[in-house]
Amino acid sequence: MKCSLCPRSCNVDRKFDTKMGFCQMPEDVYLARAALHKWEEPCISGVEGSGAVFFTGCQLRCVFCQNYNIAAGRKGKKVSVERLAEIFLELQAKNANNINLVTPTHYVPAIIKALEISKNQGLNIPIVYNTSAYENIDTLKSLEGLIDVYLPDLKYVSSQASAKYSNAPDYFEVATKAISEMYRQTKTPIFNEKGIMVRGMIVRHLMLPGLLNDTKAVIKYLYDTYKDNIYISIMNQYTPLKQVANIKELNRKITKREYNKVIDYAIELGIENAFIQEGATAKESFIPEFDYEGV
Repeated sequence: MKCSLCPRSCNVDRKFDTKMGFCQMPEDVYLARAALHKWEEPCISGVEGSGAVFFTGCQLRCVFCQNYNIAAGRKGKKVSVERLAEIFLELQAKNANNINLVTPTHYVPAIIKALEISKNQGLNIPIVYNTSAYENIDTLKSLEGLIDVYLPDLKYVSSQASAKYSNAPDYFEVATKAISEMYRQTKTPIFNEKGIMVRGMIVRHLMLPGLLNDTKAVIKYLYDTYKDNIYISIMNQYTPLKQVANIKELNRKITKREYNKVIDYAIELGIENAFIQEGATAKESFIPEFDYEGV
């Protein structure tokens, strides 16, 4: 089958073609890690942790990616659909608050099968879809009823920035339509007795150096469109890794002053449902080891 799971619509047969599509991955599922992850938003990780399943490959492949080795397809171990279902159940047995599917788009058909198998075998914790938001609407619709919480990014408004850093000049147009579909499926947030989100959407925005005005435009768009019916996560954890060493404007961290300006702006807009970060989060130590744990 020719692949059109993401907006790249490469139309490559990922099962039989020797040529790969943009995500650089075959049809078979490859994972880099499946373990409890405690560094997500508090209502995702909780105390016990989120059952984060890191998929190899990505349909966006931003130049500054914080998970570059797996996004570029450099780290991954092949697993069957049956093994993927087992992994979901193993994470539940470890008291994970949810199953957190990280960069899952290019494996959606296999994920649907694995979720159906695991749910028939007792999987009953929320399923989180953790994505860049560069998604096809039809792919998202195929997940309706299986995903409880959507965790998309909204990276840019500027088409110049999205073209330069993510090779996707249409990012804002595509991502906002995708986020609208995610909201249609989940509506306003619902939390359990532990404060874990069991239904709803958190839209993340990672601040990038030099794009303060674009960050403000992202936040304004989200609040104007959804008010406090979603949560917005404003992140200052951008860490310049070695692959941006020659991209001068990206080769620095966000300053405290820049971040505070954005938080003040969000408060001025009247945003109440938001997550902000405190302390030094822009460290490589916050990036997981992709060592095949749990795979």
